[in-house]
Amino acid sequence: MNVTPIIDYFNRIVSLTEEEETLIREKVIYRRYLKDQYLVQQGDVCKHISFIVKGCAKQFYASPDGLEHILMFAIEDWWASDMGSFITQTPADYNVQCIEQTELIQLNHIDLEELFLKIPKLERCFRKITERSLVASQKRIVRNFSKTAKERYLFFKENYPTIESRIPQYMLASYLGITKEFLSRIKSQIAKEDKS
Repeated sequence: MNVTPIIDYFNRIVSLTEEEETLIREKVIYRRYLKDQYLVQQGDVCKHISFIVKGCAKQFYASPDGLEHILMFAIEDWWASDMGSFITQTPADYNVQCIEQTELIQLNHIDLEELFLKIPKLERCFRKITERSLVASQKRIVRNFSKTAKERYLFFKENYPTIESRIPQYMLASYLGITKEFLSRIKSQIAKEDKS
């Protein structure tokens, strides 16, 4: 299986030697998941971090009343996991589920820790990935408090232009924190504004 995409990704952040690339290739696993299959379920320990080669996944919290609260989507060149569960090896707070048939490159917790010891720059690479993720998450919280639903939708559309066409509208509505009916009204309003 071709694991070059994850090597290329790491090389965009830090420069790996051929020997380091070989060490990584020995530890990663290439896997295919079907649409609707879970990478991790709430309550289970997240055993792998997953780098998406092809496909789309969602991370969500399922509340006791059965509602899905979507926190993020992940597409090609993105990571998908419950990072809190993976780092601490404790039960996951979130589900990660494939929206499309998805191809992944995975690393388990023990192998990643071993790679950090052998390739210290890889630990720096993951620190940068985690920092970016934290910043994006904090900015999203602020947007949810300070922006209207329409502004949040327009931000999503502008910043993640390839995702909207790949996900059902009810999932996008959940991510935005609104109903799918309200999202339809927002889109109709924008369409009218664009015509005038």
